Amino acid sequence: MTEPIGLYIMAAMYIVAGVIHFIKPKMYMRIMPKYLPSHKSLVYLSGVAEILLGIGLCIPKLKAISIYGIIAMLAVFLLVHFYMLSGKKAAAGIPKWILILRIPLQFGLMYWAWIYLN
Repeated sequence: MTEPIGLYIMAAMYIVAGVIHFIKPKMYMRIMPKYLPSHKSLVYLSGVAEILLGIGLCIPKLKAISIYGIIAMLAVFLLVHFYMLSGKKAAAGIPKWILILRIPLQFGLMYWAWIYLN
């Protein structure tokens, strides 16, 4: 364990988040933009991506590609965050101020991943 603890915390966070996609897929499907096809498949695919990228952070040869993958994934997830701001139904009951705060948080998560590139 030569990497900083923050990298392993990040890895655990993505692995847990990915697993939740399979435990509670409906939670994710209800926030999917209507213009995207195959909501259930996309929820499962994003869950697999989060799990694999989280695991990849813990494997030295895969760390850099996993970081780039996480940054790309988070950029794609911005579609969902902006969609949720489009209306009351899309917000899924989440207060608007929280939805707005999630956008800079997303960029913070991207930066958190970026700092572990060496």
